[in-house]
Amino acid sequence: MTSLFTSAENTPLIERDVVVIGAGPAGLMAAYTLKKAGKSVAVLEARNRVGGRTWSGKVQDDRGHEHFIEIGGQWISPDQTRLIELVEELGLATFSRYREGKNVYVSPDGTRHTYTGDQLPVAEETAAQIEKLIGLLDAKVAEMNVTQPWNMPDAEVLDSISFRDWLKQHSDDQEAIDNVSIYIASGMLTKPAHTFSALQAILMAASAGSFSNLVDEDFILDKRVVGGMQSVALKLAENLGNDVYLSSPVRQLNWATVDPQTADPLNQVLADVRNGVIDDGAPAEVTAYSDTVTVKAKNAVLAIPPNLYHRIQYVPALPREQMIAHQHISMGLVIKIHAVYETPFWRDKGLSGTGFGGGRMVQEVYDNTNYGPNLVDEHEGESPHGTLVSFVSDVHAETLWALPAAERKQCILEELATYLGDEALRPIAFYLSDMAAEEWTRGAYATSYDLGGLSRWGHLQNRPTGSIYYACSDIAAEGYQHVDGAIRQGENAAQRILARLQ
Repeated sequence: MTSLFTSAENTPLIERDVVVIGAGPAGLMAAYTLKKAGKSVAVLEARNRVGGRTWSGKVQDDRGHEHFIEIGGQWISPDQTRLIELVEELGLATFSRYREGKNVYVSPDGTRHTYTGDQLPVAEETAAQIEKLIGLLDAKVAEMNVTQPWNMPDAEVLDSISFRDWLKQHSDDQEAIDNVSIYIASGMLTKPAHTFSALQAILMAASAGSFSNLVDEDFILDKRVVGGMQSVALKLAENLGNDVYLSSPVRQLNWATVDPQTADPLNQVLADVRNGVIDDGAPAEVTAYSDTVTVKAKNAVLAIPPNLYHRIQYVPALPREQMIAHQHISMGLVIKIHAVYETPFWRDKGLSGTGFGGGRMVQEVYDNTNYGPNLVDEHEGESPHGTLVSFVSDVHAETLWALPAAERKQCILEELATYLGDEALRPIAFYLSDMAAEEWTRGAYATSYDLGGLSRWGHLQNRPTGSIYYACSDIAAEGYQHVDGAIRQGENAAQRILARLQ
């Protein structure tokens, strides 16, 4: 089969057992697992770095001093057991998020409250409604097999109604609804709660073990990796050495032989594989054409988020059902805010740095002060500079990106000051993570289906297409949307390929 990618003939041709497309945690884990099993691999990465949506960076203050920030994903929760094991295997250390002192809650009328414990300081009736909704969601999670959410009872019904409308079916307390939906809508899927289904929300909760786990910030935002989460990808890449090719976006993937019976000479339609190919997942010749190298292999691992699948030209085109399904998956939108201060001033006030405000522009804020050596600091202890991290999601993010930079910054800092005081208005360094503008990400944190999509097409997302296997956190069961899910996905794809190759 000839290449349609015109510059491919100018690149070197190499042969491997498996070609992995994408050097995020999923792709690197797939390659790492395959190489340990004695198979040859090549990892092709479009970016000039490894790590995907994990990304360690720097921000400079007005005095020219640099401060470490984690531009991408960063937290590990206790349920993310495979990631915890890998961190230890790679010789990396972790540290706990600072959480001593009182938390802050800002009510819908703008009133600021401080509190301790895991219950928001809301009216008794609202608190009862929050507990009721959490209990209902936990009950639904118990009915779901996280590996097959489309098979749970009433899956199609739950997938046909938005999460917001499902909550409204069970409560008329708007404050309770806002404070429950925040944990999945703005907090995880980074989409308005009326744009994704109740089934998708239940999957998000089930992937973390329960909805109760999601609402417990001490659980879900437990630890960070010393030096940043990208260290996991960097360590995996070190083990792969020259098998990782950066700045090598794959433009074309040849993967199957067409079925001649599908040709339609009367209408000049060429033969294709519209109904799939026999023996999905079996080793077959694949050829990946990138900007720097062409790789011929027996299997391919597509380790990129589903919203980027279409960036590759497949020869022949993917089967009908895959082509349709991928049109119903999209990324969320979130701005991750990094504000660095001379000191963690909130601690002097007896505050933890944690704040919540359902429905607000900035709905959550946390102490994100660094600990241990990183890109900037070599010392072993905690940084003397205090760092806050907060998030602006979905429609609020769209509103802020439309503002001039100075006005955008002021809006955000005023929100932080509402939680923690006027000192928050004066950071020494300020940075906004903009993954939606990254060509090879186009959003954050992860993809999800539109209404009805998960029950209709979810069963396809981990099924091989010919010799192409899929692996990313976006289609994970346990650890969905998290690095743990990416690690599991990469390892699972590798193990399935090894079984077929043997």
